[in-house]
Amino acid sequence: MKLGIAGGLTRTFITSPLTPLLLLAAIALGLIALVSLPREEEPQISVPMVDIHVNANGLKAEDAVKLVTEPLETIVKSIDGVEHVYSQTDDDGALVTARFEVGTNADTAILRVHEKIRANMDRIPVGVPEPLIVGRGIDDVAAVVVTLRPTPEAAGRWTENDLTRLARELQVEVSKLPDIGLTYIVGEQPEQFRVEPDPERLSLFGITLQQLAAKVQDANRSFRVGTIREDGGQLPVIAGQTLQSLPEIGNLLLTARDGRPVYVRDVAEVVLATSPAEHRVTDIRRTDDGLDRAAAVSLAIAKRPGTNAVVIAEEIVHRLEQVRGQIFPADVEMTVTRNYGETANEKANELLFHLALATVSIVVLVGIAIGWREALVVAVVIPTTILLTFFASWIMGYTINRVSLFALIFSIGILVDDAI
Repeated sequence: MKLGIAGGLTRTFITSPLTPLLLLAAIALGLIALVSLPREEEPQISVPMVDIHVNANGLKAEDAVKLVTEPLETIVKSIDGVEHVYSQTDDDGALVTARFEVGTNADTAILRVHEKIRANMDRIPVGVPEPLIVGRGIDDVAAVVVTLRPTPEAAGRWTENDLTRLARELQVEVSKLPDIGLTYIVGEQPEQFRVEPDPERLSLFGITLQQLAAKVQDANRSFRVGTIREDGGQLPVIAGQTLQSLPEIGNLLLTARDGRPVYVRDVAEVVLATSPAEHRVTDIRRTDDGLDRAAAVSLAIAKRPGTNAVVIAEEIVHRLEQVRGQIFPADVEMTVTRNYGETANEKANELLFHLALATVSIVVLVGIAIGWREALVVAVVIPTTILLTFFASWIMGYTINRVSLFALIFSIGILVDDAI
């Protein structure tokens, strides 16, 4: 009987003494890949989204739609690869989001949007500043979130501003770790100098609001004007000085009236205030006396694309434990409220367990229904094929996630048919 290509290969491997060695090598490579493959919950499907933020101060939403949003939508829709365009328009601003086709490179998508808008800025009304273009992707989702809150005994001594400064110090420490992506603080309330003008006093001294703003802005400026040489080295020459304290702002000279100098403090209140926050974080816990609420700040930490979420999350948690006694005082609690790596590892292990359970079940079923010799073939072919699949995924840069593991479980039936 003349055998075809598949039959010839099968006979060659059956009779070859190298077949056991190849099987052992395939199993070894697959086990190495299984340990080394990055694990995450969601697959690395590239669906880039680009946000275009536009500040249109002074425009009502109805006017901004006609003057800003609709021209931007027309520009964005003409970009190659854009699948959908979404927009949201409010008073004094607009947001246009472009969603690209699956598989489009994220950096390429941002570059296309940036170049297209720069080439068509003449369609945007004069006075509207250049839009801010921000790319969004699956890797912007935080892998680990750490929440800071004071202990119940110290709740009165810690404010959101204090927690924000503490979170920023922690952000610097965590950013030193390898494979760390975007980090941002949720619920931060940084302090700022605020100049609150009094209209009556401005009118009394004949000073306009524009003059006051220009004076403060010009005084808060420093720039490099050159260098000087000294002792074989170079020293920078800086002109001006930024404002450092409330008295410096209040003592700025505005003008003179009736031979008397008029300072900023004469026409406005200069205070240290909290910057308005769009998001606030509150830690709520159930106690014997009811619900305990405390001000809190969360630090969100994302990972780089294609990296192992499990390993990165473990490194972050380990680093947090190291700095607990260095940066954090005893009256501030640090709680990991989200651990993407831990949940990804649990789900991956659960799916791997079901994959092994399905394999064992099929081997037993084939052994009872057909014979143990055929069951032995299935017991060898299925694990070897799955491990080789893991090795190929490792080589091609894929990850272990719920989609890939479900696909492997589904493919067991095809493998069993081929083995039989």
